[in-house]
Amino acid sequence: MRTFTGCCAVLASLLVGLIAIAAPARAQIGSGGKPASPPANASCKFADGKTIHVSYSSPRMRGRKIFGGLVPYGEEWRAGANEATTFDADTNLIAGGTAVAAGRYTLFALPNPDSWKLIISKQTGEWGIPYPGAEYDLARIPMQVSKLASPVEDFTIHFDRAGDACTMSLEWETTRASVKITEKK
Repeated sequence: MRTFTGCCAVLASLLVGLIAIAAPARAQIGSGGKPASPPANASCKFADGKTIHVSYSSPRMRGRKIFGGLVPYGEEWRAGANEATTFDADTNLIAGGTAVAAGRYTLFALPNPDSWKLIISKQTGEWGIPYPGAEYDLARIPMQVSKLASPVEDFTIHFDRAGDACTMSLEWETTRASVKITEKK
């Protein structure tokens, strides 16, 4: 009897573990079997060929209130979905006036109704939540916030290059948060 009970306990533990692993994967699938938040990339190349590259997952609005709703104000947000958003630079940078050494980082954002901060975290390789903590922050950089004329359904990160600067923008719902990035000379 004791062996049977022990065997059942082990099987039950394995079953619970498999369900725990499968549930998040299943939750990431949207209608038609397509990912609910598909992978996306953005990059900017400076005049000398050096680049910034961002990899993220792009969630959809799907009729939800995003900022101040799904994404609460005043709380660190993973700036995307699924795995943490990565930021790779093969050159030293100045982002919004803050020095950022070449390397790989994780991006988070701290949204508020009228002000945002871009959080560049030294912690890498984690799932997008929970936020690893301020002790891993390389920098918290103020972002320019503006309202978009029409809603953006898909969360998007993109770069606009003008002269020697790459301006990175995060857009979703009716909000754009941007920061100017240049090479550190």
